Amino acid sequence: MTDQASMKAQCSAPGARLLDARPVWLPTLAALCCAVLTAMLGQWQWHKAELKTALRAGYDRSASLPALAWGEVAALGEAALYRRVRLTGEFAAGYQILLDNRVLHGQAGYHVVVPMRLAGGAAVLVNRGWQAVGDRSRLPVVGTPAGRQTVEGLLVHARSRYLELAAGAESGPVWQNLDLDRFRTWFGGDLSDWLLLQTPSASADGLVRDWPAPDIGVARHRSYAVQWFSMSGLSVGLWLYFVVLKRWSAR
Repeated sequence: MTDQASMKAQCSAPGARLLDARPVWLPTLAALCCAVLTAMLGQWQWHKAELKTALRAGYDRSASLPALAWGEVAALGEAALYRRVRLTGEFAAGYQILLDNRVLHGQAGYHVVVPMRLAGGAAVLVNRGWQAVGDRSRLPVVGTPAGRQTVEGLLVHARSRYLELAAGAESGPVWQNLDLDRFRTWFGGDLSDWLLLQTPSASADGLVRDWPAPDIGVARHRSYAVQWFSMSGLSVGLWLYFVVLKRWSAR
């Protein structure tokens, strides 16, 4: 038994001496930098998630406030985003378009968008709602109310992501997306940067106005934060295993 113990000690001694000869400060510094940096990145992502959660709560509160008149929007600026707004004017029926490939509850359809001319010459795009696709060889007939109309809805930016367009993608009344600058050139009038998502009304026009809540990326930021925090913990774990536990075992 004594001989076996002596042989094991002789075999393990070179490994222990090799570990002892390696500088501890270098892997410790690397692990510390990695752990601190990833923890800071995780905290940053978590903070962004908290900010967007508060922003989403603000949007929800805004949508429940009384409807604004169009004249109040300019004074509020960005604070008017997702506020309910009431517009009175006439639809420019000749400029109504259908935005293609808009899916609702798993079914393809169109968004019906038309500018409304307001008193004073300004105009605002109104998304009147969603129309299901029928026979692709024939476009759906979506009538535009004539005369003076009053509509209400949620105010959003007309330059939102689903309204971005690659040049030349539109064809007749059916557009894949809407480029606001190109629409302004076609329309030839004072067209606002805002767009109104018309909310349900008593009119029997057959359009569905089921607007999803805005996705502002709270879940995505929290997912990123968890990944960064996990990397920080992994850095500490690897340092404990290779620097502390390995040396203790060798000795």
